[in-house]
Amino acid sequence: MSAFSWGAATGVGSMPGGDAREAVKTVTGSFEEFPYLAELPARGPGADMIGRTAGMLVELYARVEPSGWRIGDRPGRDTRRAKAWLGEDLDALEEFTQGYEGPVKVQAVGPWTLAAALELKNGEAALSDPGACRDLAGSLAEGLRAHLADVRRRIPGAQIVLQLDEPSLISVLRGQIKTASEYRTHRAVDRQLVESTLREVLGVHAGATVVHSCAPDVPFALLRRAGADAISFDFSLLTERDDEAIGEAVEGGTKLFAGVVPGVDGPLSDPAGSVMGVRSLWRRLGLNPGSLAESVVVTPSCGLAGSSPAYARAVLAHCARAARSLADNPE
Repeated sequence: MSAFSWGAATGVGSMPGGDAREAVKTVTGSFEEFPYLAELPARGPGADMIGRTAGMLVELYARVEPSGWRIGDRPGRDTRRAKAWLGEDLDALEEFTQGYEGPVKVQAVGPWTLAAALELKNGEAALSDPGACRDLAGSLAEGLRAHLADVRRRIPGAQIVLQLDEPSLISVLRGQIKTASEYRTHRAVDRQLVESTLREVLGVHAGATVVHSCAPDVPFALLRRAGADAISFDFSLLTERDDEAIGEAVEGGTKLFAGVVPGVDGPLSDPAGSVMGVRSLWRRLGLNPGSLAESVVVTPSCGLAGSSPAYARAVLAHCARAARSLADNPE
């Protein structure tokens, strides 16, 4: 990992609107040192986070039912649409990164959020069946391998960063995912199984990996043991309970993708103000201010699908400026 240069700021994943070229132009213009492959869920099912990742699965297919995405026997219209949109997004990214050398981030839904979101034929989440969870993780790993190879072919100079989105991870660990009837919840999944499955999926990529969770109580230690090189989170949800785990992560060389700028429209503070909390966390933990810029990548607090295009553009530019302020003035 030492030869790898992370950018100072990047995005989380989703962007508003449905124009792939417009989204890529905004992303590559804002983050010249760390662009990412944006998702555009406003286009409809298959462009959403779950649908896009379902389209990457190998020998498992999903289709849209009124209740959500359901695993089926053969690829249908929804799978084809998901693949077509991903292809369109990759074409646009390839066009705007000609000759680029440096980190490029791609996102996919992690195995546990996928198992909580995809339904089996009986309408229950795949999470209810340990065998289905295993098959899903294996299929996801194969699909990611092919996806990463495609990105490498399109952007030969890229140092690919693989991000797994796990917004439901905490709920899976705590047994808070509701059953189809909504009267009960699925049993909590054993922490060691959660960790080993994440390790297996992260292990498909020899380069840098990130796990993103925008829920409270991010399991920093578990994610580090699973092999994540960086952890992405909503900075506003941290409490002092997280201090020790964060201090250990930073000292162990884990990067923090600190989501410090709100993902929905609202007034933006000055860029230095956005990273004030990061500076005070460093002081509280007694960490060396000089390590701040090396340890922290500045991001929005979550995806930007729910924001206006003008706000999304402003947020990305704001993140880049906030990262610069952190580097120039770590104290």
